[in-house]
Amino acid sequence: MHLGLGLPVRDPARLPDWARRAETAGFHTLALLDRLAYDNPEPLVALAVLAGATTRIRLQTEVLLGPLRATALLAKQVATLDRMSGGRFVLGIGVGGREDDHAVAGTPITRRGRLLDEQLPALRQIWRGEPYAGSTVGPLPVTPDGPPILIGAFAPAALSRVARFADGFICAAPLQWAGHLVDTVREQWQAAGRAGSPRLVCQVNVAIGAPETVQRARRAVADYYAFTGRPGWGAPVSDPGQLVELVAAYREFGADELVLYCYGDDPAQVDDLAALLL
Repeated sequence: MHLGLGLPVRDPARLPDWARRAETAGFHTLALLDRLAYDNPEPLVALAVLAGATTRIRLQTEVLLGPLRATALLAKQVATLDRMSGGRFVLGIGVGGREDDHAVAGTPITRRGRLLDEQLPALRQIWRGEPYAGSTVGPLPVTPDGPPILIGAFAPAALSRVARFADGFICAAPLQWAGHLVDTVREQWQAAGRAGSPRLVCQVNVAIGAPETVQRARRAVADYYAFTGRPGWGAPVSDPGQLVELVAAYREFGADELVLYCYGDDPAQVDDLAALLL
């Protein structure tokens, strides 16, 4: 099982330091979340900067909110990032469920699923160099047929997109809830006649290090998930022993990759996590 790092979003200027540390330490992936009506860096722009600051580590969105973006422009941005990173980019994509993001973008939240269903095959069409709306949109990506696509989802209709359009599944649910989601994805994958099995990427929020780092992370997580109205939702794992056990549990669960999301902004966490887990 690979280990990736989900990057904190509060101070974009520090992210190149995080990226270089993560690559040196041996992490597999750098991931960034996506929101529009929130104080976070735009992930494709930020990951393009991090591509230039690194040479080997993979770059991933978890997850990009596809319906907020025009399809042809998104295809062009992703293909550009894929080429400029030497094929290191993975597109994690989903619909987004927060009304403020869709209101700011001017996209009807009630149509977000249908928009993504139209968008995903169109992205592949553009990346193959086929005409879209009467024109071709370059550049072509380095990766034939475009970079890998992972779907982040919870609802049954959304889970079905993995087998129809994607290479794998991003499971953001806690481990105790993840089994049913993963079973559904795998059953649909087999029913669709897809070869092999979908790539499974899981997530967990973490914060280790100095007490002030952990406290900042807890405040950042609480702010991010405040919309749920559920105090403590998404609270980061901060006990080193518990984190070691949790990583082992995800490995036993069959995850291909576990992304450790760091909401605290101290890049020293990269070295602490590497010493503990790698």
